[in-house]
Amino acid sequence: MLIKFYSSNETSFIFCLCYTTVMRKFGTIFIILLIVVGLFISSSQTYEQQSLIGTLQKWLPNKPFESLFTVVSSGHAQSLILIDTHGYYHFLEYLLRKGAHFVLFGILAVGFFVILPPRLPRFVIAAFITFLLACGDEIHQYFTGGRTATFSDVMLDMSGALVFLLIAQFISWARYFKRITVAEKK
Repeated sequence: MLIKFYSSNETSFIFCLCYTTVMRKFGTIFIILLIVVGLFISSSQTYEQQSLIGTLQKWLPNKPFESLFTVVSSGHAQSLILIDTHGYYHFLEYLLRKGAHFVLFGILAVGFFVILPPRLPRFVIAAFITFLLACGDEIHQYFTGGRTATFSDVMLDMSGALVFLLIAQFISWARYFKRITVAEKK
């Protein structure tokens, strides 16, 4: 494509615009790589190696929201996680870990969505790549001692991915329709 530049200011603007777009894509790729490496390292550790119990006991000695957690339960690997049977800190650690997976896989999915060209079905491709990573993470955990691989974790990861992707898709549509209405007014 041939672009004519009429002034140095216009050239600088176009160069900065292209540079910013490219750097944003590389920044997104860098964040994706950091998350994937972090997940790989985390999945390589046994549960005991990455336990947060001691840290939680130090930071939250008064057990805030304990009464709220007594009415909340969660299932994992065919067992029910209850605060009464597992204790406050184990239950809180469980919630933090699952919440982190939800958010991290959501960020991964949006990262893939952002770096893919808009002419492609970005939502579907980003969801599929994220699904493959979630499955890969669980397979990796299967071969790590003291860890379990469950399809429910893949479903949790994909729930995060789909929620974040829906938000990204709505933002993308809103920007598109805003550009259309601005163009029609001119």
